[in-house]
Amino acid sequence: MMESLLIANRGEIARRIISTAKALGIRTIAVYSEADAGLPYVREADEAIAIGPSPARDSYLSQTRILEAARKSGAAAIHPGYGFLSENADFAEAVEKAGIIWVGAPPAAIRAMGLKDAAKELMQAAGVPVTPGYLGPDQSEERLAAEADTIGYPVLIKAVAGGGGKGMRRVERAQDFAELLASCRREAAASFGDDRVLIERYIANPRHIEVQVFADMFGNCVHLFERDCSLQRRHQKVIEEAPAPGLDTATRAVICDAAVKAARAVNYVGAGTIEFIADASEGLREDRIWFMEMNTRLQVEHPVTEAITGEDLVLWQLKVASGEPLPKMQDEIAMNGWAFEARLYAENPAAGYLPSTGRLEHLSLPESVRVDSGVEQGDEITAFYDPMIAKIIAHGPSREAALSKLAAACAGIEVWPVKSNAGLLARIAVDPDFCAARIDTGFLDRHGDSLVAMDPSEIAIDTAATVLSRNTYGDPWTALTGFRIAGADDNRVRIRIGEHLLWGQSRRELEANTVTIGETTVLFDAGNAWPISLPVASEVEASQGAGDGAILSPMPGLVISVDVAEGDHVAKGDRLLTVEAMKMEHSLRAPFDGIVGKLQVSTGARVTENQLVVSVMKEQD
Repeated sequence: MMESLLIANRGEIARRIISTAKALGIRTIAVYSEADAGLPYVREADEAIAIGPSPARDSYLSQTRILEAARKSGAAAIHPGYGFLSENADFAEAVEKAGIIWVGAPPAAIRAMGLKDAAKELMQAAGVPVTPGYLGPDQSEERLAAEADTIGYPVLIKAVAGGGGKGMRRVERAQDFAELLASCRREAAASFGDDRVLIERYIANPRHIEVQVFADMFGNCVHLFERDCSLQRRHQKVIEEAPAPGLDTATRAVICDAAVKAARAVNYVGAGTIEFIADASEGLREDRIWFMEMNTRLQVEHPVTEAITGEDLVLWQLKVASGEPLPKMQDEIAMNGWAFEARLYAENPAAGYLPSTGRLEHLSLPESVRVDSGVEQGDEITAFYDPMIAKIIAHGPSREAALSKLAAACAGIEVWPVKSNAGLLARIAVDPDFCAARIDTGFLDRHGDSLVAMDPSEIAIDTAATVLSRNTYGDPWTALTGFRIAGADDNRVRIRIGEHLLWGQSRRELEANTVTIGETTVLFDAGNAWPISLPVASEVEASQGAGDGAILSPMPGLVISVDVAEGDHVAKGDRLLTVEAMKMEHSLRAPFDGIVGKLQVSTGARVTENQLVVSVMKEQD
């Protein structure tokens, strides 16, 4: 076994790797950027080395800085985690050339599976079924549009070098193809340095099913069953589960065998995931499941596989990289129960999932289930990296039992003042369709109105009224509050909860879960966080109108394109400019027909949340 290990990553996955490495007696070395100097993983490692400024390109994506840290610390091995350089074949080769153990896939396998078009051709040759589409070298807009017409709309444009939901666009109509192709290419070039794309048939009722594979240096290759990752937003996973609901034993055997076949085709070593897309319109059938891509690394959602198999996949990685055979062969790996993983993000679902940044002044995560988190109370969520706060993992003997544990855990999450998707996760976990496993990758699009809604519940309103009554008047049921001769008590209280001015009913039986931070009292209810207060006498409901045409940046980020000039005539919905933050693009559009006023920013400018960037004026009649 290796003596020391440098983790070329950050946050949650760095803590996860450090935990297993320490249990094995391996000395751990963390690397960190300026933004991450105070995070828990830096303290928990045996040694920590600063590698540069906050932007990932200057720190976690800098091969030179990470290799220098490895040399300085005397690291015997490097574990890349996921994201960043984990699937960079050049980096893997540089690590090996430096005489350091690479805890990852062989560089040749990374290259073979890293480009989606080449990977699909390789899988076709290996007898693994692939999704129909265009994989050709002609990247002209005319050829790609023609291929899309031939395949038939809707189609999916995907970056050849893409991953993690980046560089992917769904196109419903031919007239939208050019604009979405340009957007996809721009994002692909920025994220991967490669703007080539492929075109695939868009499957109407898709399920995203992936198989965990593992191989060693002795030719042994096994699978650890499948995961269902169908619950997504913007092609990024939100809740994963294992096993896949509705997958019978025979079909499971077929796709797991295909996954092992795919890994063997590239002489794979280490942990990998073979991703499949399934047309679930007629149930999960083996003739309607196709290879999509391979991730040549450990997955974010690996804990659900650990939960149902009882295996530590990071331990497997370290053993295999040390030259040991797989800890278990196929007939020794068993599946036990059901597991879910919910990704807790710093984002605002009600505002289109915009990222939320700031200091976690209050953070309380559940203790009843496994929680993998990269931050603690008092830490900062910055705009530089993925906005994940934690992964909530629940395991039980059945799907129903595991889901019940997940729902309770998510409902008990407390995050403030950073916004989070905890309330959304809690609502998904009790949604009748999700509970009945009526899911596909369009689930959140179809259920968004009910699941993303952020209005306070009746119980939250009355709880706020109860808390504010107690704080202001003491126990309202020992005084004459609301007393009326020959009538029932009226304990109504005018309150402000979030942006809502409401009447609440103060009720003796309600128990509140609140914290006071500074001068703000915050009520936590089913994953939601509501600031509550008694309104002043003159206060009225704030207008939510946007009729003045002032366009504000919805989050801090970088202006990557400005599509209009001052004085231009625009129609409602026209794109004015695009802001990029946390690897996502957000287009700001005209709220009505009008004329572009003064532009406050230009391409390349950095903006803050709620900064005025441009205005649109209504034309005078």
